[in-house]
Amino acid sequence: MTAKSAKTHAMRAVIELRKRILGGELPGGMRLFEVPMAEQLQISRTPVREAMSRLAEEGLLERARNGGFIVRTFSFADVVDAIELRGVLEGTAARLAAERGVSPEALAGISAVVAKLDECFGNGPEQVDFDRYAELNAEFHHLLAGLSGSDIVRREVERATRLPFASPSAFLPDRSDIAAFRRSLGSAQEQHRAIVAAIAAREGTRAEMIAREHARTARHNLDYVLSEDRSLISRVPGLALVIG
Repeated sequence: MTAKSAKTHAMRAVIELRKRILGGELPGGMRLFEVPMAEQLQISRTPVREAMSRLAEEGLLERARNGGFIVRTFSFADVVDAIELRGVLEGTAARLAAERGVSPEALAGISAVVAKLDECFGNGPEQVDFDRYAELNAEFHHLLAGLSGSDIVRREVERATRLPFASPSAFLPDRSDIAAFRRSLGSAQEQHRAIVAAIAAREGTRAEMIAREHARTARHNLDYVLSEDRSLISRVPGLALVIG
């Protein structure tokens, strides 16, 4: 097997295992072993081992004492902490961007994404291009982390968003109608604009506070799912792993 082929198999294993974990097919607490999993995926053990190690780094698996891996479970408090941590880190990125200043080109780049996000909205909540919004929202948050000018901050923001329920797009509406999630889009977009404006004006404290509040949108939607309509759990990737 060539190095390129091995890398391809490892990535395929990562994608497939992640999908099964987030979908609840491999439930929290389940122990996974390389050999049977390699047989299920019909690939060799090495890429499966690499995939499991990658998912352990992402936080979806943990290493078992006597070998193998265990699918992690998360408490409600774990999810809240993950969302809060993302808010703190993105707030730090926004503050540093404002305080240190960003190039006109970088500011124009993230402003262009905000403008494209505006175009996702029609005349009402029923006329939102959700697929496009999700794509651009992810791009906005990626660019925001980079505006900090710190590779350390950028990497830690990326690390904090690897858990699906803590990512900026975790509670975005999909083609199914989750009205509570739809209502959050307008205010979230206003916050996008406000964050960029604060960075441009070199208002570090304001940029940080808005970014932190922006992350709490996910917390509000999480509260709705777990307290008002638990039937939605299966429609938010990763929440099948949440207990309590």
